[in-house]
Amino acid sequence: MIFSQIWRFISPGLYRHEKLVLVPFTVISTLCFVGGAAFGYFVVFPPAFRFLLGYSSAFLEPMPAVDEYFSLALRLLFAFGVIFELPVFMVFLGKIGVVSGSFLKKNRKYALLIAFVLAAILTPTPDVVNQLLMAGPLIVLYEISILAVVLFARTTLAGFPSKTEAKPAGFDAEGEGDEQRGPL
Repeated sequence: MIFSQIWRFISPGLYRHEKLVLVPFTVISTLCFVGGAAFGYFVVFPPAFRFLLGYSSAFLEPMPAVDEYFSLALRLLFAFGVIFELPVFMVFLGKIGVVSGSFLKKNRKYALLIAFVLAAILTPTPDVVNQLLMAGPLIVLYEISILAVVLFARTTLAGFPSKTEAKPAGFDAEGEGDEQRGPL
């Protein structure tokens, strides 16, 4: 609903070619978020809730309050919705020339480490199972991001030159001016 209001505010000021870029981005981004939230709710939430209920004993009966239940569910939905946006975010970074497929491939080991650190921070429960249930999709999404950047980030967004574009005439690879032309 909020995104719909933002779109209604922004869209009248956009040119047709800008809308043609933003509409697919918006649809894919929304689908990724909803898919991540669904994954979090149907796959990760049941073990996380069972873990919290696992503290019961003969003397201790778990009685989670509704606000605690909703807090756990919303944190998981939001966290997984955001991490499923990784391919969209990486394609955007690829379009503006910040990352490339080869850069992502080369730094795969750092992404693996960051995935486990983020999973440890973002999961609401301290158990390893839920951390693995978040780190696993992050790693898979990183690999999908590499493929998406290679396939979709070949052309750049208007106004953002890619690193592979040719330098302006009179400039060499280091950006130095051509000595033969003289001062401007």
